[in-house]
Amino acid sequence: MKTQNFPRHGRIKVQTKASAIWGIVFKALGLILGVSVAVSGIAIAELSNSIKANGIVLAGSTKITEADLAGPINMLLVGSDTRKGQGKGYGNDTSELADVIILLHVSADRKYATAMSFPRDLLVPWPACPSTSTPPGPGYLPQSLGQINATIANGGPGCTLLTVEKLTGLKIPYLAMIDFKGVIEMSNAIGGVEVCTTKAIHDEYTFLDLEAGTHTLMGKQALQFLRTRHGVGDGSDLSRISNQQVFLTSLVRKVKSAGVLGNPIYLYSLATAAARNMKLSTTLTDVNVMVALAGALKDVELDKMVFLQVPSRGGLPAPYSGRVAPIYETANLIFEKLQKDEPIILAKANGGQGAVVASPAPTASPKPSASSSPSGSASALPETIVGSNAGTTTCSN
Repeated sequence: MKTQNFPRHGRIKVQTKASAIWGIVFKALGLILGVSVAVSGIAIAELSNSIKANGIVLAGSTKITEADLAGPINMLLVGSDTRKGQGKGYGNDTSELADVIILLHVSADRKYATAMSFPRDLLVPWPACPSTSTPPGPGYLPQSLGQINATIANGGPGCTLLTVEKLTGLKIPYLAMIDFKGVIEMSNAIGGVEVCTTKAIHDEYTFLDLEAGTHTLMGKQALQFLRTRHGVGDGSDLSRISNQQVFLTSLVRKVKSAGVLGNPIYLYSLATAAARNMKLSTTLTDVNVMVALAGALKDVELDKMVFLQVPSRGGLPAPYSGRVAPIYETANLIFEKLQKDEPIILAKANGGQGAVVASPAPTASPKPSASSSPSGSASALPETIVGSNAGTTTCSN
């Protein structure tokens, strides 16, 4: 008869009721985690596909590398005033203009950021632009002078980007275009933006109706605030830019204080809203690139996020009356600093024509030393250059 051998020193583990329960719990958590990761992967894949479906091909654009993301970042944000597909209440105009044009520059050391607005009525040289038709046509010839916001109708937002490149001397590999619905959705995704007004704004053109005081703007009201110009300053587009910066600096403060740029859930919410309502250049349609660019702003201090506009002057003779021209002497100072990746430092945060610094004004932060700047130059811009920074609260005026 064959005997069965048992291990002499082995012990048969007796499973208690408690350990059995914990085993089930851990297995359940593992299953939930696995399903969550799988669902997130599917959601991100769907998000990426949705973004890529509306990708804008830029002239000469190439695949973005890790080295590109590690250096200075230049991105152009274009706000379209198209009425197509915007729903009721926006009219039936079929034309399209670049209502808002903002260049974002983030320094290679991630210590400084600049958001520079271009007046929509700015007269600048236009470069040649490729065709956007299908099949492709001959493209668009350059012209010596034209209004910058009309470039979008002369070759799409990519033509607006080429125009800004020609004006500033910068290479801009990233482009994002947003329409009216996009502004509404993005303001909702962030939970609204708080702004202050020194006096009531009643604009019969955008239908914005705000009393003096502090307001949290979401949805259509946020869009009305960003588009109004008759209710602020002298009613010009230059005043409107200052008013927009009241909103944008407050938006940055909220994003930074809520830790949005380091929170995957917030980022995914914003990315989803962007996918539904924005068109991005193909250089931006990779979700990993989007996250990397968001992370580039994460550690920039508020007082080192500068908002300004291209220096310009009006009073031009016919046929350019009502338009503005760059003041190249001072504008080129900004362009050259951006080309060299030097810090943009305002002599004084003054709000501009359509805004004032909140009273009492915040204590000014010490200016960086020359040794802390990427290329050793940290001189302030002339006092004639208007703007603010995200650390300074400004109010519509």
